Amino acid sequence: MPSVSCPICLQPVLEENINKHLDSGCSIHVAPQGEPSSQPKNTASKKLAPIFSKTRDKHTNTPADGLLVLPSITQDTPTTSKKRKFEVPSLSSKRVKGTPSNFKSAMPLAERLRPQCLDQFFGQKHLIGPDSILMSMLDSGIIGSLILWGPPGCGKTTLARLLARHMDYNFRELSATSSGTNDVRAVFEEAKGTLSLTGRKTILFLDEVHRFSKAQQDVFLPCIEQGQIQMIGATTENPSFRLTGALLSRCRVLVLERLTNDDIRGIITSAVERVLASVPREKPESERAASPLVGTEPMASQDTLSQSESSQASIGCDGPFLPYTQLTDRVISSIVSLSTGDARTALSLLELVLASKPDRDEHALLASLRQSVSASYDRVGDSHYDMISALHKSIRGSHGSAAMYWLARMLTVGEDPLYIARRLVVCASEDIGLADAHALPLAMAALQACQVIGMPECRINLAHCVGYLSEAPKCTRTYEAYNRAEVAAKLDLTMPVPMAVRNAPTALMKELGYAEGYNYNPSFRHPVHNDYLPIAFRGDNFLKEVGDLSDKDWDEQRLLRWEQEENGGRLWEGRLSAQQHR
Repeated sequence: MPSVSCPICLQPVLEENINKHLDSGCSIHVAPQGEPSSQPKNTASKKLAPIFSKTRDKHTNTPADGLLVLPSITQDTPTTSKKRKFEVPSLSSKRVKGTPSNFKSAMPLAERLRPQCLDQFFGQKHLIGPDSILMSMLDSGIIGSLILWGPPGCGKTTLARLLARHMDYNFRELSATSSGTNDVRAVFEEAKGTLSLTGRKTILFLDEVHRFSKAQQDVFLPCIEQGQIQMIGATTENPSFRLTGALLSRCRVLVLERLTNDDIRGIITSAVERVLASVPREKPESERAASPLVGTEPMASQDTLSQSESSQASIGCDGPFLPYTQLTDRVISSIVSLSTGDARTALSLLELVLASKPDRDEHALLASLRQSVSASYDRVGDSHYDMISALHKSIRGSHGSAAMYWLARMLTVGEDPLYIARRLVVCASEDIGLADAHALPLAMAALQACQVIGMPECRINLAHCVGYLSEAPKCTRTYEAYNRAEVAAKLDLTMPVPMAVRNAPTALMKELGYAEGYNYNPSFRHPVHNDYLPIAFRGDNFLKEVGDLSDKDWDEQRLLRWEQEENGGRLWEGRLSAQQHR
């Protein structure tokens, strides 16, 4: 095979390897001496182009092996292809090796300190405990497809990564906020090829899976059902409402709870220990002679810190962590409180504290932390419905204090006052009903006040209405009567209206017997009988009489608890009369 002379280093290179030789920076594919060359013999004596001669004269070094080492430049090389470009490697390897660390240093603290194994994972003991179903699945080598449902910052993404690492599966990560079905299909094809060639399975982690439409979710069904891929979806929304039934039937739903204060404190402890391990610290001279310096390794080398080791950190015992004197016990307790079970928020707050000056005033630092945290409330999420349910049930239970708390809680985080007012209108009829005829007009007045006045003043009108409804007597006779009547109506929607109570506006209808036999009640001085119901339901009593407790339960244990918790240990005044009617 003929060889050619490299225009850069002038070494002979086989013609078929010239491109690879140039790409490698003239370090490989050098032909042995004596190989025939396709270049004329006087090529070496020819003067090189100025660009090569200048570079060689001023910037190149010739090592002992005769190969040239060029500076880090990118230039057009006059090879057989005029469009070809190559980048000559740099003399210094620090910049190339430093690129990943630059990305890592740009990551927030919460991302850099993610656990590297399940032993470092805090919280969710019901999932990763030794006797949990998930651990049993891991031991068996099969985890299947999962849906991780939990609040933000509870460890969904971290758990998915740790599961893939524990199972030694390929791991691909997508987010439904920035990916589409084409990205998902590409992962599917890759997973099929990997499984076919190597037998290694693939886990696709899809964050915010609830963002996919129903049609997009159907893309997963064939591959999940055939076992070609194992999907782990993460969502903060209720899967029952946001995911299709077909997808849920092929996945196991694992509920992740909000992290406890102890979990958050353990996470902060572990994070501080790992940060301290990356900070060089001065030792007394007596200790320097006895032991080498420690704590100078990069943060990434501390990934093996176990949860048991981090629990030995002396938070709250020996004062602040040196050199971070601003990280006092009170600041740590505030971080735990402000994070509300969100590990990401806790680590973000910790990062703010560590970035502040060591001599910063503690009160000013705490004020800054409180201002940096916004209330977590989704006006279309589960918390929206959970809080309005708590308000309604507190009113139904005549617990005015609890009702006021949930009202204030919702208004403080920005709930629409009209939404609350509309629920109070419903509550006035559902729970107070016939027991107080003024409840519904008052609730309607509160709704109108919110429409006319608005926040913040309409909070007073809502509080007025909530207090009245909480203390008003309760009666659900009409609410329950309608429910019973609705069940009866749905049995047969074609059941005819009795002839006596039909409308007869024309002579023809009267001739046909419409309204025949109807007794007009105001025409009599005494009660009269009419057949108001269809024959199938005559005699049924949908609206119970006042005081009719025939369908009510008697639970002695629950009554005793109410007497102890809310009645000051005194017997309920209606106990005797209620027992007589049992």
